[in-house]
Parts: sequence; C-alpha cells; structure tokens
Amino acid sequence: MRGAAQKDALAFRQLYDASSPRLYGLALRILRRRELAEEALQESFVSIWHHAGDYQAGLSAPMTWMTTIVRNKSFDLLRRLQAEVEIDGEDFDERVLASLRDPSANPADALELSSEAKALAICMAALEEKHRNAIGLAFFHDLSHSDVARKLALPIGTVKTWIRRSLARLQACLTAGGRAA
Repeated sequence: MRGAAQKDALAFRQLYDASSPRLYGLALRILRRRELAEEALQESFVSIWHHAGDYQAGLSAPMTWMTTIVRNKSFDLLRRLQAEVEIDGEDFDERVLASLRDPSANPADALELSSEAKALAICMAALEEKHRNAIGLAFFHDLSHSDVARKLALPIGTVKTWIRRSLARLQACLTAGGRAA
C-alpha cells in the first residue's frame, strides 16, 4: 500500500494482482452482473490509486480499507442503475399505457397494466445488455432466432440459449413481483 501511495506503478500492480480477485467477488455478489462488477472494480482501483496516500494503517487493514471502497462504489453503481431503471420504467410505463389505452378499460385495468409494464421494464433492465438485445429483437421486433443470430452476428445456438435463459430469468423476476433476482 505504501508503494501505491508513492505512485509506484509496479507496487500498485502487485496490490491489484493480490487483491482484485477477492474484491471482484465482493462487487459481483453485490451487483450480480459481471460487467457491472468489473466497472465497480475499475472505479474502485482508480480511487485506491488516487487515495492510497490517505490510507491510515492504524485505522484498518489494507484489505478492509479497499473492501470498503469496493463496497461503496458497488452500492453507488447500484443506486445509479436503480434510478435509471425507475426513470426508464416510468417512461416505458407511460408509452405502454398511451399505446394500449382501451376506451372500455376501467381504472383498475389501467393500474394492473401499469404495474405489469413497470415490472417488465425493471426485469428487462436486470438482464445483461446482450441478452436484453436478443430478447428485444425476438419479441418486440418479432424476429426469428435465425434473424436475431444474423443481426447480432452470433451462432444460432448462442442466441437460442440466451433467449431461453433470459426468459427463465424474466419469469423468475416477474414472479417475484418485478424484483430482479
């Protein structure tokens, strides 16, 4: 840690090599998505590099200090994503309600549609981006698995697997009431 505090790149690399697997595991447990955990870990190590000089050995062990940074960065990222999901969810909710408004529907029907649309938006946002794209192309753009594979330049087996697994995740999420699992 002292070497990193003195901006010694080799010492920082050794610190990273020694601690990143455990810190990545922590971020992954909090965020549940590899790309988000990688982002949180990167932000954390940038912060560690810039603030290594502020570390006080008498207050905590180096791993404890770094764990706190990763934990905080992970929760910050999670809060940012939840705010985006809420904003996107409301926008999605309003578009669905506007496009599917039925003059014969009563307020209870509209409320149920609104809740279901918001739950679907939240659950879709919880999927990895590449899986969300495959689902979107297949179901919202009505493309066949072959067309999705061609559009994404992926093997058809990969696309089928992504769609099957994503549908299972969406079902589990919707069953849980729109709380991403």
